[in-house]
Amino acid sequence: VQLQAFGGGMVQTGGSLRLSCAASGRTLGAYAVAWFRQAPGKEREFAAAIRWSVGATYYADSVKGRFTISRDPAKNTVYLQMNSLKPEDTAVYFCAIGRPILSAIRRIGSYNYWGQGTLVTVSS
Repeated sequence: VQLQAFGGGMVQTGGSLRLSCAASGRTLGAYAVAWFRQAPGKEREFAAAIRWSVGATYYADSVKGRFTISRDPAKNTVYLQMNSLKPEDTAVYFCAIGRPILSAIRRIGSYNYWGQGTLVTVSS
């Protein structure tokens, strides 16, 4: 399975970006797809996830209400719509897929396949 993440860029505080994660080589019905992010000098952290089969979504407290994760089955693609961006959202964003149990959906170790990162920079 291959994941390709794109859509990053530079925006000002309060701006919006939409990230895309396109999957190939596997159907995603049994999987969860997540976005993690890693800021300079920090550990990679969970941002959002979606259970492909039912569309249930999960968010980190730091992005809840500003970010929206969604999926397009026809394109085998997951999106992360990011609104009201803040400088602290600056990071490399990675998409990943796995089959986590519900209690582990936010854990980095629950995901087996990772895409390359896409850089998001929010200027103040």
